[in-house]
Amino acid sequence: MIDWPLAELLPHAGDMILIDQVLGFDQEQIHTRLTVRAGGLFNREDGSLPAWVGIELMAQSVAAYAGCRARSEGNPVELGFLLGTRKFECNVEHFPAGAELQIHALRSLEDDNGMGVFECHLSGPGIHASARLNVFRPPQAQNYLAQASRETRHD
Repeated sequence: MIDWPLAELLPHAGDMILIDQVLGFDQEQIHTRLTVRAGGLFNREDGSLPAWVGIELMAQSVAAYAGCRARSEGNPVELGFLLGTRKFECNVEHFPAGAELQIHALRSLEDDNGMGVFECHLSGPGIHASARLNVFRPPQAQNYLAQASRETRHD
């Protein structure tokens, strides 16, 4: 189990942090968990989470992986982007309130330009979901965002 607070690993705040805990990580993968609780930003009236939120849970696990790597190397946690997903498959339409979900993200590709691909799996009681996430962590993300903002204003 990792003792670093999630708010120090993820570039998210407050209710946008959906995962509860990092169970473990190494240079290639991360294991995280959460318990579905009613009353969150994405919950349905019955307290469950729609299955499509699984993509965000996987993405936050990948972000936590990057945060853990940065912290373990003595570097600051940097902003990253989910570019897209391929082959999201889930055997249920929603994750019920009270369900404990486990997420595993395995790095399959990462280049020096900040592009990465992760094979992700989410499981729980009678729940199986998988996806391949494409992510981008630009070097010096704040400069990247400032440049993109300047270019947008000039268009």
